[in-house]
Amino acid sequence: MNTASQSVIYLDNNATTQVDPAVFEAMVPWLRDEYGNPSSVYALGKRAAAALDTAHEQVAGLIGSSPDEILFTSCGSESLNTAILSATSLDPDKTHIVTTAVEHSATIKLCEHLARRGYEITWLPVDRLGRLDLEKLERAIRPDTALVTLLWANNETGVLFPIDEIARLTNAKKVPLHVDAVQGAGKLPLNVADLNAQFLSLSGHKLHCAKGVGALYVNKRMRFTPWLRGSQENSRRGGTQNVASIVGLGQAAEIAASHLAESSGVHHLRDHFEQTILQSVPGTEVNGDRENRLPNTSSLSFEGIESEGALMLLDERGICCSAGSACTSGSVHPSHVLKAMGFSNDRARGSLRFSIGRFNTADQIETACEIVPHVIEKLRALSPSGSPVVMAA
Repeated sequence: MNTASQSVIYLDNNATTQVDPAVFEAMVPWLRDEYGNPSSVYALGKRAAAALDTAHEQVAGLIGSSPDEILFTSCGSESLNTAILSATSLDPDKTHIVTTAVEHSATIKLCEHLARRGYEITWLPVDRLGRLDLEKLERAIRPDTALVTLLWANNETGVLFPIDEIARLTNAKKVPLHVDAVQGAGKLPLNVADLNAQFLSLSGHKLHCAKGVGALYVNKRMRFTPWLRGSQENSRRGGTQNVASIVGLGQAAEIAASHLAESSGVHHLRDHFEQTILQSVPGTEVNGDRENRLPNTSSLSFEGIESEGALMLLDERGICCSAGSACTSGSVHPSHVLKAMGFSNDRARGSLRFSIGRFNTADQIETACEIVPHVIEKLRALSPSGSPVVMAA
C-alpha cells in the first residue's frame, strides 16, 4: 500500500471495498501457476474445477443455501439482470413486474427497457423514512405478475426492507421473488432456506473481494432460463469461469460469515460518527429509518450546501464518501432515492453518504468527526446568502 492510500480515510464502503489481504493471497495462485481451464480433464484443469466447487460451498455457507443453488457471474448487476430476465421468460402471458422507486440503477434501467418492450412495471413508493408499505405490495401483485424484485438494503440510505415478510407474501401469492442482497449480504445474517426466495443477487466487491465477480442464488425448485448460454456453471451461465476472482469471492464469503457476529463494532463506529456530526453541525438530518438499516451506513443531509462542493473539499482532506450510489455519481440530477422519499431537490443535493467498513479504525472516525464539520462550515461561510455553494471544477 502506498503512502497516499494510507492517508485516505475511506468511508465509501457501499460503493466498493478494499480487497482483504487474505482474499488477495487466495487469488494469487490462480493468477500465476494454477492457470488451468476448469473444463479441462487433465490435472491442471481438475484442480481449478475443485477450487470452484469449494467456492460454491463457501458462498452457499454465507447465505444458507446448497452449493448447487449458486452460480457465479461477473457482478451484482449481471446477477440481477439474469434473475429478472429468467423470471420474465417463463410465461409469455405474465408481463407485469413489481418493484420499487428506490432500486439500484441496474434494476431500474432493465425494468425501463422491459417497459419499452410491452411489460407493465409497478413502481411501489416508499414513505419519508424509506419504508415500504406491504399492503401496497400485496395489492400490486396480479395474476399476470411475473416477478417481484426489490432491494434488501438500500445502497444510499441503508434502509432495510422486511424481506422475511415480503417472501411470505409473495410465496402465498405464488409469485417469484428476487432479492437484491448486494448491500446486505455479509453485513447481516441471512438464510435463504428459511427465507424461501426464488432468486438472490450478490457482488464480490462489496465483500472485500476484487471487482468483476458476483453470484446468483437460484432456488432449486425454481425453473431457470440462462441469460448467457453455455456449458459452464451446470449450463446456467456460459463463459469460462474467472477462477481467481471466484476463489476470492469464496474466501471473502467465508471471512464475512466469520465476522457477522462482530458487526456491532462497525455499528458503534457509525453511531458515534453520526451522533457527533448531528451534535456539532446545525442543520443536519439523517435520511431514512434510523432503526431498520444497515449497521454501517449513514446518509446525512446538510442544510445550505451542495454535495459536489463538499465531496471536493473532503477529498482534499483525505476523506472518501459519496453523494449517493456510485453507479450514479457525476449525475446532475438529485438522488432518485431521496426524491422518492419526498425530499426537496435542495435536501437531496445537500446529502452525503458515509459507509463504514471493518478496516476502518476508531482513530479514523475521530479524524472524520473533526474534518466534516469544518468542511460544512467552510461551504456555508462561502454562501452568506444561504444559497448552496457549487465548487468550480
